[in-house]
Amino acid sequence: MEVEVEETRLPGIGLRHDFVTVQGRRIGVVSQRNGVRHVVIYDEEDSDACAATVELTSEESEVVAELLGAPRITERFAKLREQVEGLATDGLPIAPGSPFVNATLGDTAIRTRTGASVVAALRGDEVFASPAPDFRFRAGDRLIVVGTKDGVSAVRALLASG
Repeated sequence: MEVEVEETRLPGIGLRHDFVTVQGRRIGVVSQRNGVRHVVIYDEEDSDACAATVELTSEESEVVAELLGAPRITERFAKLREQVEGLATDGLPIAPGSPFVNATLGDTAIRTRTGASVVAALRGDEVFASPAPDFRFRAGDRLIVVGTKDGVSAVRALLASG
């Protein structure tokens, strides 16, 4: 059985590669342009929800690749510079005093209010790819936002002012 790998470009961030194991588990690797990678294990019941993530440095990624016998493609990802004209991406923090602390993504109506989308949330070493509307923000979360330059700026202002 040949394993099919789905590649998703994350403009301004890098690439995500997903595949499904023989046992039916969906696994992914998010390769950021800065060399950081996140191994993502998706939820068994909801293949769009993340059950666990592990952040790896460039060096750790190389070790895992060597252990698994994969060719050295990590250098390619470290040098990735994907940009789509007219599209902006930024990592925006949820400050401790933000009115969005403890609010859900759905409650904030970020996309409706700004036209920009939250494509991931970073919490410590965890990555929440494609967070659902019931994803609850915590102080210190970093939101990965994609949209026009104006839309991303509007999200920045919204997070600061509420």
